[in-house]
Amino acid sequence: MSAKAKPLHGLGGGVMEIAANDESGTYRAVYAVSIGATIYVIHAFQKKSKAGIATPKSEIELVRQRLKQLRSEVKNAEKKSS
Repeated sequence: MSAKAKPLHGLGGGVMEIAANDESGTYRAVYAVSIGATIYVIHAFQKKSKAGIATPKSEIELVRQRLKQLRSEVKNAEKKSS
């Protein structure tokens, strides 16, 4: 795992965030590893605020919505395959 990967708290277990920096800014990718054996990229974005400032609430809310939808879709797919 990348040294820049860390748990993204408040969204349930298995949700991680990777941060990467280059000369054009800071980028974040949020992914979940706890849904079966598949890794899902939930959201990726360029962070517009300065380093050290928390991820904007609007980005966290979008992650929360997508994660809820993903978990529902995975659950429904599991029911169909049973």
